[in-house]
Amino acid sequence: MSGGKRERVAPPPIGDEWDVKFGKSEVKRGWDELCRTATNNARKAFDLLRTDPCPALETTRHHRLKGSMKSITFDGQSYPLWQYEVTSGGRIWYCVNDAKRVVWLIHAGPGHPKSTE
Repeated sequence: MSGGKRERVAPPPIGDEWDVKFGKSEVKRGWDELCRTATNNARKAFDLLRTDPCPALETTRHHRLKGSMKSITFDGQSYPLWQYEVTSGGRIWYCVNDAKRVVWLIHAGPGHPKSTE
């Protein structure tokens, strides 16, 4: 089994769904842990990322990050960085490549990300 980087977060998309992929290898481990500790919420987050990763109406649980965290350089391009709060501490951070309809997971895990502390 490979490390996860660039792998699809299964299953593959159908119809007009977005493809969700791991942006970094350590994200797969965090995603697996998040799924073990918050199964229902992780599935809801996954379904939302598949159908509406950049909602026009942001919520406190699902929104773009601000300040120094508002964007990320990924594959040589700058993208807005989004967050989905899966649990009170569990987060998913991601960016979206509109042209390829790919959601790149940048962080996933049951604990609050260290870079925000």
